[in-house]
Amino acid sequence: MTLPNFTKLLTTYAQMIVEIGAGIQRDDIVYVEADIAQAELVHLLTSAAYRLGAAEVIVNWNDDFLTHEFLLHASEKHLGTFKEAKRQETAYLLEHQAKRINVVSSIPGALDGVKHERLALFQSTNATGLRPLRHASQNNDISWTVVAAANPAWAQKIFPQMTKEAANDELWHQIFQATRIYSEDPVRAWRQHVRRLDQRAQQLNDYQFDRLVYRAPGTALTVGLPQQHIWESAGATNRQGQPFIPNMPTEEVFTAPDKNRIDGHVTATKPLSYGGQIITGIRFDFRRGKISQIQAESGQQTLEHLLETDEGARSLGEVSLVPYSSPISQSNIIFYNTLFDENAANHLALGAAYPSSVAGGTKMNPLALQRHGLNVSTVHVDFMVGGSEMDVDGITKSGAIIPVFRHGEWAF
Repeated sequence: MTLPNFTKLLTTYAQMIVEIGAGIQRDDIVYVEADIAQAELVHLLTSAAYRLGAAEVIVNWNDDFLTHEFLLHASEKHLGTFKEAKRQETAYLLEHQAKRINVVSSIPGALDGVKHERLALFQSTNATGLRPLRHASQNNDISWTVVAAANPAWAQKIFPQMTKEAANDELWHQIFQATRIYSEDPVRAWRQHVRRLDQRAQQLNDYQFDRLVYRAPGTALTVGLPQQHIWESAGATNRQGQPFIPNMPTEEVFTAPDKNRIDGHVTATKPLSYGGQIITGIRFDFRRGKISQIQAESGQQTLEHLLETDEGARSLGEVSLVPYSSPISQSNIIFYNTLFDENAANHLALGAAYPSSVAGGTKMNPLALQRHGLNVSTVHVDFMVGGSEMDVDGITKSGAIIPVFRHGEWAF
């Protein structure tokens, strides 16, 4: 590693993750999920969490190679079995309201070569087994944050013209820049950023639009919004009223669509990295809230299997607004990672809506959420649709047309 002051920067990053991202407090149980190559960052996270008074830090190590080999060779019985030990661990974490830190650094395309049917079985099994944890996270019952860490293989996918070491340095530089680690006071910078996004969300909440209309090359889409919908931004609070930031970086304000009122077509403006594979050239056609037709230049089978996960996978659970001038967009880098790419452009999400996106939603059961127009699914997959040519109008209940985005930028 040749990046100047790397150890100091990484230490600051770890402190930001536990203090601002996960909001660790005294006596918390902390669960960290990370790739085995990220031991240095995980050690710093562990130390920082204990300094804040954490009671216990539990680490779950991932390894793309082991996952790839398991998916290639394991029997279908094991692919389709959610391990009892994992079920017990999940129950323990929920019982103790553990705060979760997910460090993403998987290699795009790491699962290439795995048959689509085997990958779909494995993902469906895990989605079902982890449903209680997903529900608690989407409901903000617990604190959670997703952050990134560089690895050489991912870095060279992004910067193929560079040497392995130079690419890894550049990716760390981009991560530190996007998460405000270079600021004189990163904590203050993050709190100011959250306030700005909160103000933008409040403007949208004041309008209470009936629907949004998207227009761009390859896109002409109308998305209805539920009554009493709530636009949210960077910050969140858990059931105990403790603040946390689910994604670092984040540039978005978002809400849930009315799953029954989505019509038209939309074209993705960036590749989607899903299930260890890269999907490009995506277009969805919607009719009465459901995807009626899909196209993809590559990865179409993977996309089709995703949409077959359950009924809710064929509709939308999130609409998110991000200006084209966002720092990640202006980097002109495709990261092949949703955490970054979704913060470069307006995006939509297939699958589950966040219950907090409608008034009283966190107290509703799935059936009640559906009656209010929110989508219910075991999946939630963001894909990017924004760019410099996108216009978005908000249509009020009285039919007034309010420009929201013009040429990829906020219009008010």
